[in-house]
Amino acid sequence: MNSEKGQVIVISGPSGVGKSTICHRLCEILPAEFSVSVTTRRPRPGEAHARDYRYATGDEFERLREKGALLEWAEVYGHFYGTPLDTVQKAVSEGRIIILEIDIKGCLQVREKMPEAKTIFLLPPTPEEQKRRIEGRNTDAAEVIRQRLSKADGEIRYAMDCGCYDEFLINDDLDNSVSQIVGLVSAGTK
Repeated sequence: MNSEKGQVIVISGPSGVGKSTICHRLCEILPAEFSVSVTTRRPRPGEAHARDYRYATGDEFERLREKGALLEWAEVYGHFYGTPLDTVQKAVSEGRIIILEIDIKGCLQVREKMPEAKTIFLLPPTPEEQKRRIEGRNTDAAEVIRQRLSKADGEIRYAMDCGCYDEFLINDDLDNSVSQIVGLVSAGTK
């Protein structure tokens, strides 16, 4: 067992800001792992169970929630998402860095239970670029894209006012954004 305490890194931001891409790049660069969330939504093309998400029925998710087996959970666009508590606790106790890609409500729950977590909120460079990124995924209907974009401004304002985030970072250049986060994480492990 590692004698150093691990670190929890929370990455949040509105749809189309590049959260998943940045999280996966961080896992490649840092000695870090990605926390695989449990969700009730159906897999998108190319996603795999236990790699991208742990897919569950509504009843299975509710049982996990009732048992206290989730560090955080939220309903997003009609689907439930949650972070398995045991996975995070194990990583931290073994001295590893674990990255959570979660929303603001989830971040608030993590902050309450693990105040030492490093929390970062990603911002889009422009609303036009955010729309281009969401449309470029080719996974959502036009109405879903419209909902995601209309929700983004409120999410950003809420994130800035809630006091949950240590850092706000505009993701206008992937490599630069990843480098900045690596610097923040490295500073937190010294």
